[in-house]
Amino acid sequence: MSAKLGTPAPSNHATDDARDSLDHSGSGQERAAQANTGKTSRIKQRRDWLNSLPKPKGRGWIHACTAPLALANSIVLLIFAPGAGLKLACIVFGISAVVLFGHSAFYHLINWSPKARDIMRRMDHSNIFLLIAGTYTPLSVALLPGRTALLVLLIVWIGAIGGIFLSVFRPNAPRWLYVPFYVALGWVAIWFLPSFWRAGGPAIVWLIIAGGIAYTIGALCYGLRWPNPWPRIWGFHEFFHTGTLIGYACHAVAVWLTIFAVA
Repeated sequence: MSAKLGTPAPSNHATDDARDSLDHSGSGQERAAQANTGKTSRIKQRRDWLNSLPKPKGRGWIHACTAPLALANSIVLLIFAPGAGLKLACIVFGISAVVLFGHSAFYHLINWSPKARDIMRRMDHSNIFLLIAGTYTPLSVALLPGRTALLVLLIVWIGAIGGIFLSVFRPNAPRWLYVPFYVALGWVAIWFLPSFWRAGGPAIVWLIIAGGIAYTIGALCYGLRWPNPWPRIWGFHEFFHTGTLIGYACHAVAVWLTIFAVA
């Protein structure tokens, strides 16, 4: 049952976890279902059943609390960042973080109509790629030599554009396809850690690594749908959101140390 757009999500609204189990079952399965009326009917019945499942009470609140903090952090970063180039890079980082956390909260806390939910979901997945590239931007601009910085930014932004294209035009792609894409793009830094170490020091590098580990653990929780200890209160999706919060916090501190290092 769908509520009107913009109304608070009731407790009997379907979980994103449950609906994702159908949405990400694979385009091959969907095509086979459409070719057979009986299978199509069963899928519709399963979708209706999924739409009756409760949403975890914690869904969306982690990112709802993080969004204003990310906005405040972005404003202060912009004030302290030296030079026009680094200020612009910090704006990119700030916008990508605020968009991801703000949109995620808006998406998960509201009970959308099926059509609106589909649009919001595509944007939600696209924003992950946006934040990955946005995070690399100030770190690369401030710490890497010109050509190396350009190379890193080309890799991550081309990868992010590809990921956004996948999220928008292949929203039902299976998790085994796009979750590794998130992780691989996020770990591009591994090939440039010596350069980051020489320019910024060990603390920045360890924060980059710690943030990457947090993001990766969160992505694994999402991809494996595990652990899912309290489905009505706190499920695997909440662990995923916790991972993004910790990862963002580590990288935000790394950006702050970068600003202090080059100021």
